[in-house]
Amino acid sequence: MPQLVPLSKKRDVQRDPRADAKYRQRFLPTTRADMDARGWDQLDILMITGDAYVDHSAFGPVLIARFLEGRGYKVGIIAQPDWQTPVDISRMGAPRLYVGISAGNLDSMLNKLTAQKKTRSEDQYSPGGEPNRRPNRASLVYANLARRAFPGVPIVLGGIEASLRRLAHYDYWSDSVRRSILLDAKADILVFGMGERPAWEIARRLAAGEKAADLTDIRGTAHVKKNRRAWEPLLEDATRFVRDGKLLVLPSYDEASTDKEAFARMSRAFQYETNPHNGRPMLQVHGDEAVFFNPPALPLDESEMDGLYDLPFVRAPHPEYTDRIPAFETVKDSIVTMRGCFGGCTFCSITEHEGRIIQSRSEGSVLREVRALSRMDGFKGTLSDLGGPTANMYKMTCKDEETESACRRLSCVHPGICENLVTDHAPLIQLMKKVREEPGIKRVLIASGVRYDLAERSPEFISELAKHHTGGQLSVAPEHSSDKVLEKMKKPPIKSYERFVEQFCNASAEAGKEQYLVPYFITGHPGATMDDMIDLAIYLKQRDLRPRQVQDFIPTPMAMATTMFHTGIDPLTMQPVYTATNLREKKQMKALLFWWDEQHWPLAREALKAAGRTDLIGRAPGCLVPPDYGVTGPWANARPAQGRAPGGPAKSARSFGHSARRGGRG
Repeated sequence: MPQLVPLSKKRDVQRDPRADAKYRQRFLPTTRADMDARGWDQLDILMITGDAYVDHSAFGPVLIARFLEGRGYKVGIIAQPDWQTPVDISRMGAPRLYVGISAGNLDSMLNKLTAQKKTRSEDQYSPGGEPNRRPNRASLVYANLARRAFPGVPIVLGGIEASLRRLAHYDYWSDSVRRSILLDAKADILVFGMGERPAWEIARRLAAGEKAADLTDIRGTAHVKKNRRAWEPLLEDATRFVRDGKLLVLPSYDEASTDKEAFARMSRAFQYETNPHNGRPMLQVHGDEAVFFNPPALPLDESEMDGLYDLPFVRAPHPEYTDRIPAFETVKDSIVTMRGCFGGCTFCSITEHEGRIIQSRSEGSVLREVRALSRMDGFKGTLSDLGGPTANMYKMTCKDEETESACRRLSCVHPGICENLVTDHAPLIQLMKKVREEPGIKRVLIASGVRYDLAERSPEFISELAKHHTGGQLSVAPEHSSDKVLEKMKKPPIKSYERFVEQFCNASAEAGKEQYLVPYFITGHPGATMDDMIDLAIYLKQRDLRPRQVQDFIPTPMAMATTMFHTGIDPLTMQPVYTATNLREKKQMKALLFWWDEQHWPLAREALKAAGRTDLIGRAPGCLVPPDYGVTGPWANARPAQGRAPGGPAKSARSFGHSARRGGRG
């Protein structure tokens, strides 16, 4: 019999039909034939996702589906259905309990459009990277299909798109404030955050005979109060109706959509209710209706996290796909060690979705997955990443549960590292050592972001990172050189990054390795003026740093920086903050950071002229870009004899950033 190999590993493998059928049954059902093969007449839960079906824990809707399957429910998946008609999502029939809806691992609008509001050429979560495999605002479209296909079946909205659009929110792509997505989707329940607990409780209570309309007290969920009689009494005597403390009433949709100060107040108020141990229930009125938000779901403990990753994931795309799925190729040889982030960066929504409390797996759980991965056909011995949202927050927690439960601080590391935060890297260092000693493991890389203000507290971690876990280049994210801008980002001062650079470079030199830090930067972030971007460009050139990847700030729903972008107000201080909202200005800012790249010079010159900094246009060492080459004058037809930046990929890693052999000055 031919060897059974997932299509994602080897595309041109001849298979025995019997082996194909057996392999297919390792996946969750996607067709009526799959159900028949299991002897199922009806699903309990149908999951609809905007991503291709990859049976891997990194794909959120699949993780929830496997979690529910592990608790005895019959779960099927329909991935990237035809959204023009309900026929496609009806192929397995109506589920007994509910339909779960997710746009996928990314907000569908972010997945489609760039910061310049141009259509992306590739969808990383679709076969072959093919675009247009999901609709715009996929959660709304799929929910509408489900209502038409399955009248009377409860619809549960979840995933990151629903989670980050649960309040009235600013939508960058329409440049408008939109209602809670729950109202527009007309779903019964919205699950926000990491959805294992609420998804399971919804299933249990529906199976016990409760109606969807009765499920109003589940943590990590929101529901609609459909008329004034249902929500007006809450405003009069909140404590009588809410068991977990006083109700927080947010500025209404009408207020937030017409008054930018009210929007900023809404954003600020929400941020202080994200700790599940003290977060209050919230209510936001939308006309005659209101959306009620229960407190966030409690985080998973270590044994529960282990249980998630012990689920029988195939770690491969469904065999129906003949093309590779780029997002899977990125994560297929990686291991997740934890979830959550206590950084609280204003441009990032990880905290709003995954929470501030770090949820870590046990060492044994991680090693079990490493061993399983090492036995997979096609694995070549290199783990591409060992980490999570942040590589070095593994097992970091508050010194005591009582303090953590009472804390309402928005970041554990800004404006300084909290004295109650345990920053010990020892558990991570031990895990790193054990993973790389596993049989079949040749290299273990850390590609997740390293929080350098934490790392600089552990020289041993930096030494281990440089000696064993860096593949020549390590990505870090200083984001900017201006402490004023970094303050708006809730990032540490640039001196913290520079100290880490020195430590990492010294550790690399001691290990006898020539390695480079690849710094990431954001342009156009609220608080950054054109002058700030010019200063950053000068900072880069003085250090011969030539960034290859620069993120043009994208205002994603619910992030605090998005509130600054939309309102011009810092919601934490309620003070004005400058924001570049003009797309041309944003392009100019980005061009400045590519001071070395000829194709960006015209826009960079344009930016420098607009800022009155023509002194930086020239061929002197202190200039950023050379003059324009016109058809007249002394510069006619001239080209610089030296210092010309390459337009293509760098031939030496030195052009990416700091050189570990040259004391951090690349």
